[in-house]
Amino acid sequence: MEVAAKAGFDVTFVEVDDERIALGRERFEASTAKAVDRGKLTSEERDASLARIAGTTDIADLADADLVIEAATEALDVKLEIFRRLDELTRPDVVLATNTSSIPIAELAANTKRSDRIVGMHFFNPPPVMGLLEVIRALTTSDEAVDLARGVGERMGKTTVLAKDRAGFIVNFLLLPYLNSAVRMLDEGFATREDIDAAVKLGLGHPMGPLELTDLIGLDTALHVSNVLFDEFKDPIYAAPTLLKRMVTAGFLGRKSGKGFYDHG
Repeated sequence: MEVAAKAGFDVTFVEVDDERIALGRERFEASTAKAVDRGKLTSEERDASLARIAGTTDIADLADADLVIEAATEALDVKLEIFRRLDELTRPDVVLATNTSSIPIAELAANTKRSDRIVGMHFFNPPPVMGLLEVIRALTTSDEAVDLARGVGERMGKTTVLAKDRAGFIVNFLLLPYLNSAVRMLDEGFATREDIDAAVKLGLGHPMGPLELTDLIGLDTALHVSNVLFDEFKDPIYAAPTLLKRMVTAGFLGRKSGKGFYDHG
């Protein structure tokens, strides 16, 4: 919502309760305050962006929206229900986008009466910093919907890339085998977590090592995306490592839980 509001769009975001609405607004306020401190945003621009944000717990408040971007948890049943409701609530010409990082767009489009107006808009974390937007076209997605998604992304300051509708799209299709290999390497005692991450950062020029990155993404998210990719391609390279499964079961989810491959205390 931050990148949309800063780009001049009026934004209504939906959360499950008032507490999460307040948390979402607090995150927006903190992030934009840092942007002002760093000279990337003026105080006037920040105030204008804050004024464009409204939170609600009622999805019906999106009935008059001109574009909806779904960003719920990576669970197919949850997303299917959201798209069913959005299809009922919004005008038939409105494009419904999803921020899914792995679920095929066609599965969501098939749950609506507007399959030509369903498109993927995959932002990267954290969206205010990361400059990439993957736009994903399903077999049924129209050129108009793709052009709208790319145009909105470019207005938000993103570089857009177009991907086919297959699990993982471009980035996660390449990323997950790499992350899973690092987890297996750690589990086998081949190298320490620090040495694995240092080797990648210094040897390949990556800003973060694979285990640091998995902690940032969330081990539960990495596990879910691995499962989606394996289910689609049946290639062992996408199979989730045993250590990753055990850590998620234990509640070690990375930064979001305070503990993952590293202690985030």
